[in-house]
Amino acid sequence: MSKEKKQQAVQTTGHAWDGDLQEFNNPLPTWWLWAFYGTVIFAIVYWVLFPAWPVGKSYTKGVLNDITYTTPAGKQVTSHWNTRALYLEEMEKARAEHAAYMEQLQSASLAEIANNEELSAFAYSMAKVLFADDCAACHQAGANGVIGSYPNLLDDDWLWGGTYDQIHASIANGHNGFMPAFSKTLNSAQMDDVAEYVISLSGSDVNPQKAEIGSNIFNGETGGCYYCHDKGGVGRISQGAANLTDSIWTIADVPGQATLEGKKAVVKRVIANGVNRKMPAWKNRLNDTEVKILTFYVHELGGGN
Repeated sequence: MSKEKKQQAVQTTGHAWDGDLQEFNNPLPTWWLWAFYGTVIFAIVYWVLFPAWPVGKSYTKGVLNDITYTTPAGKQVTSHWNTRALYLEEMEKARAEHAAYMEQLQSASLAEIANNEELSAFAYSMAKVLFADDCAACHQAGANGVIGSYPNLLDDDWLWGGTYDQIHASIANGHNGFMPAFSKTLNSAQMDDVAEYVISLSGSDVNPQKAEIGSNIFNGETGGCYYCHDKGGVGRISQGAANLTDSIWTIADVPGQATLEGKKAVVKRVIANGVNRKMPAWKNRLNDTEVKILTFYVHELGGGN
């Protein structure tokens, strides 16, 4: 037998039974033994450092430093190290940091919040929760609103203005959005012409003759639409009247219609029935700081001006 084969042969312990039944000697790999010894050492160190073994009605407390924390009720407690005490200590630190940020927000202006990266990040994260709790029921979780009912806050079309002061006033005081019904003021043909004109303002292809007639009604005393929407349909922030010259529709679902007739139908429905919707005032439901950071949040969502 070659020397190489002898080295590869399995060794035995030297024990034999019934003449030829032998016990092989296959020791564990060295790396495995050291890993096992390491786990034993780790376990012993862990038992010393951390709470571990039961002793009578108690248990070993470990040798880590004690933890002192204040409960939400204001009681100061000192405890041996454990995960519950660590959690309560971290919660106390978080409450202190939160209070410090809230104090800064209370005294800072909206412009100062916007220019302070750390403070604006905190305001945004807190306002996101406030929005989910108080505003998402109408404006939806993503603030994209519901056409016909609640405005989309993600676009740059601001019915009541997009400055900090205007948004703050909208949240604090609420709004009553009202457009009168014209079902008894205009006949069917006139409403059709006005709808043609309104749709033309945002660039849709329409019948030019009908749109011109509709323009005269819209911008004249017959319809009087310009009182709120201004001449040419550019809207009035003071009235919360929509700008009809852009492609953003908050009441009539024009983008969802594939044909001109479909677009006219949804516009005529609004003209005939009018609009009556209300946003509640939040100044008596939220404190001043909460209204302020919600203002900042909404301003950031839609690229306020």
